[in-house]
Amino acid sequence: MASLNPFSNPQVTRRFIVLMAIATFVMFSIWAVVKSYTQTPLGDYEVRQGDIFLSDEKYDDALERFNAALSVSPTHRGAMMGRALSFMLSGRTQEAETELTNLIDFLKGNLEADDRTGTGTLAAAYNNRAILLDRQCRHKEALADYIAALTTDEVAVKGPGLIDKILYSANPSTPLKRAQFLHQRIDTLKEGECLLMPEKDAEERVYKP
Repeated sequence: MASLNPFSNPQVTRRFIVLMAIATFVMFSIWAVVKSYTQTPLGDYEVRQGDIFLSDEKYDDALERFNAALSVSPTHRGAMMGRALSFMLSGRTQEAETELTNLIDFLKGNLEADDRTGTGTLAAAYNNRAILLDRQCRHKEALADYIAALTTDEVAVKGPGLIDKILYSANPSTPLKRAQFLHQRIDTLKEGECLLMPEKDAEERVYKP
């Protein structure tokens, strides 16, 4: 008499084990993806997408992603910085300056004393605005922002290897070097004179902490 137990057949048992293993793998994969998405702070996913577009020099696409992040998290600091950099790197100087100024004002009004990430973001915003002003020959304003960046968080803007997500150049000039250069010449600066060093200015980094 044949057994009524299907698992008495080795082939059936083997097939069942394989199917259960596949089902378990699929369910754990789905769970991991869902958990990752649901536990990520609002806006972070869109900001990561924007950062990728920035590094690919797709500035309009990056801006769209940062705007999407701000639509779900209006005070997302990474998205605010991302918008500023999208404008800055695409040559939209006035819009970039406005974004950086708004970000600086927001951070100054909302930073907690122990918020190291926020402090680094504030320093980066000062530095990026300094670069923007410097390239417009607004050197006194730029010097003030370089100094503000360094006094806010010197480590965050000191030089290569000390900050993640640096967008350009492996060996750039640092805010400290540029501030020293401007400080030595600012008192003798003539009206309308530009203190530009093209080969060095091209190396300056923008920061995305």
